[in-house]
Amino acid sequence: MIKKSPTQSRKPDGRRPPKPATASRLHNIALHYLERYSASSESLRRVLMRRVAKSAYYLDTDPAEGAEHVNAIITRFLQSGLLNDKIYAEGQVLSLFRRGLSLRAIHSRLLAKGVDNGIIEQQLSALKDATPNPDLNAAFAFAKRRRLGPFGDPAKRQDRRQRDLASLARGGFDYATAHAVIDAVDIFELEALLKP
Repeated sequence: MIKKSPTQSRKPDGRRPPKPATASRLHNIALHYLERYSASSESLRRVLMRRVAKSAYYLDTDPAEGAEHVNAIITRFLQSGLLNDKIYAEGQVLSLFRRGLSLRAIHSRLLAKGVDNGIIEQQLSALKDATPNPDLNAAFAFAKRRRLGPFGDPAKRQDRRQRDLASLARGGFDYATAHAVIDAVDIFELEALLKP
């Protein structure tokens, strides 16, 4: 039997070709992925389907069969509790809120991850019930992290006002919220605004 040389078993760019997307291999990939990252069912499906697509492209495997394997894995993981979009959304909403993302930005980020709109609305509603004026709280955290407004250099504050307002607007905050944060005299005034 003639062995292939290492260069023959590689793709044109020098990397090894992917292994076939079998049911057991996809299952192992899914478990490894969930060990490292929290994921929604749809984001895990996308990861696995990329493996199926690579396998189909390079090894001429059947993509429909791979898609069936992926659907079976996702269903099994949802039933066993390894995947739970509600818990994933709850954790992401709290994490992104603490980082200073607006409710609008959190909503769009979770939609992009494939989380159901009803679950997102439910988690955002819970956040609104637990936190008075959540967008102002998030804008405070955003400004603190980015050193905008009262958190920035006092000598350059007036020159940077428009840029700071634009930065908050790009973050998904409305004008009134951005204005309240950027034009606050100091941090103590902002903290007073946050008190219920």
